[in-house]
Amino acid sequence: MKTSRIAGAISGIAIAAAIGFGAYEWGMSAGMKMAPSAPATVPPAPGRTVLYWHDPMVPNSRFDKPGKSPYMDMDLVPVYAQEAADGDSIAISPQVGQNLGIRTVAATKAPLAQAIRAVGSVAYNEREVELVQARAAGFIERLYVRAPLDRVKKGEPLAQLLVPDWVAAQEEFLAVSRMSEEGLGTLREAARQRMRLAGMSDEQIALVAKTGEVHARMTIASSRSGVVTELAAREGMTVATGAPLFRVNGLDTVWVNAEVPESASAAVRPGAEVDARSTAWPGRVFKGKVGALLPQVSATTRTITARIELANPRGELTPGMFMTVDLRPSTRGEVVQVPTEAVISTGKRNVVIVATTGRDGGSRFEPVEVETGVEANGMTEIRRGIEAGTKVVASGQFLLDSEASLKGAIERLGGPE
Repeated sequence: MKTSRIAGAISGIAIAAAIGFGAYEWGMSAGMKMAPSAPATVPPAPGRTVLYWHDPMVPNSRFDKPGKSPYMDMDLVPVYAQEAADGDSIAISPQVGQNLGIRTVAATKAPLAQAIRAVGSVAYNEREVELVQARAAGFIERLYVRAPLDRVKKGEPLAQLLVPDWVAAQEEFLAVSRMSEEGLGTLREAARQRMRLAGMSDEQIALVAKTGEVHARMTIASSRSGVVTELAAREGMTVATGAPLFRVNGLDTVWVNAEVPESASAAVRPGAEVDARSTAWPGRVFKGKVGALLPQVSATTRTITARIELANPRGELTPGMFMTVDLRPSTRGEVVQVPTEAVISTGKRNVVIVATTGRDGGSRFEPVEVETGVEANGMTEIRRGIEAGTKVVASGQFLLDSEASLKGAIERLGGPE
């Protein structure tokens, strides 16, 4: 009894499954017969031969009938025989161009000034250096500047020396000067010359002649205002003739050694105007000029040093201070230029996508190799390849370049299918 019930249940399930499958098959066949094929939104142009249909986003897939793309929610686009015969150029409808976000701009001809910003640090102007030496052998009796980096003014005393060798020369000169006999002029001039050879200046010789007394001490003074960067003298030490005692660097002008990128060094020339700024003096702009470009490129940073001269009358800029400089190279003549984003750089060549109007009113695009120049303010100079007024693609050009390259490769392999 129980076995018969189980067999009946199984038979019922099988009958229900068969009825359901038959209904599904009937519905599918009826639906396929009743549902018409969706027409293509992009109809083929009249009088032109369609080679195949494709999805612009997946150009390597081809279809022999119009319809919806199996990859994206968009209609397949026809490819005509004339388009395939045009080499690397391609044509798309305005609707597809809008979907791809294609934007075109015209190449212009105008001056292109390359603004360069660099950083650097303040350094002493090595042309404003005074090296103070001992003009005669002696002893340092008094030192007025006792520490490096002390500021001094022009004419300020630095040290006082006692020079024993001056005593004999001055005594001889005074003895000859006291004689009243005729013909002693030659001896007097010879004594004067001995004092010069001993290291005395004309002012010191004149002081001996005026006072009639021996002056064995010499006061060394600074001939410029600045900072004592080197101090090699101490009180009581013996110095020889020509020994360096002080090094004084002026601060009326300073140098800024700015690191300019190697790629922009050709646009910088000596004499170019510079605006320099420092965080130590917010809001202040220091005017200067490029003094020289040092003939050496850093192997680490690939930069070249531009030596900039800045006026510093109030001594606000000190060596080691960080500076930001804006160089203004001289404006060049008018050049053909396009937005930098329109240039496709492959490493071996530079390409722009040129846009033209086809015979059917649609847009045609063709990659053109160009020779580029300088870049400034988001624009790139075009030296060769296109002329002013040529329309180029500024956005979406990478998709067009891929499509054009694919079509050119197919042609080289044996022509379109």
